[in-house]
Amino acid sequence: MKWLLIFCSLFSTVGCGPTKVHSNSATKQPVNNKTINMNTNEAIATFGGGCYWCMEAYFQRLDGVVKVESGFSGGNTPNPTYREVCSGMTGHAEVIQITYDTSIISFAELLKVFFTMHDPATLNRQGNDIGTQYRSVIFYQDDVQKKLANEIIEELNKAAVYDQPIVTEVSKWEAFYKAADYHQNYYNDNPNEGYCRFVIQPKLEKFEKVFKDKLKK
Repeated sequence: MKWLLIFCSLFSTVGCGPTKVHSNSATKQPVNNKTINMNTNEAIATFGGGCYWCMEAYFQRLDGVVKVESGFSGGNTPNPTYREVCSGMTGHAEVIQITYDTSIISFAELLKVFFTMHDPATLNRQGNDIGTQYRSVIFYQDDVQKKLANEIIEELNKAAVYDQPIVTEVSKWEAFYKAADYHQNYYNDNPNEGYCRFVIQPKLEKFEKVFKDKLKK
């Protein structure tokens, strides 16, 4: 559990307490070239770290997470289909877009889960999921998110938490394209499906053990 102790010490230095990102008025966030009004306590985080079914399953269970949507970001093709993204030709990554309550959970805490629950030192691969669409990536919404992501990557590399340097891409958020409905809430709706039982379930068990104090009641 040495790596976990290192994680705790590193993330304590960047401040994991919940903070408000938005102040006096509601903001608008583009999604699929549309906008939605958000509560002043809500913010957005967009992560890619392998199959979005896996990431969706454990981020949904975090206290303070309001909504998790699976989709695609970082590519050149507007409104790509799942098949197009899987071809590797669109440049998109499978991502989850998280709406979270900043009065309950911070972006730094989300990053802690993100770096704990996937391998950020393997290029374009998570387990048997191989391709650029499975790359490790943080799409930052503002300079605060960008700074935190880069600082944590630097500290994790200095501490040699992983055998190889972290390859997580830190890129500006441009667009998020929501995947088809059957990709949403996938594990909860299909717990007995093979991928859910043999890939997602073991990750969930790890997540619930490591972050038991952060779970929704």
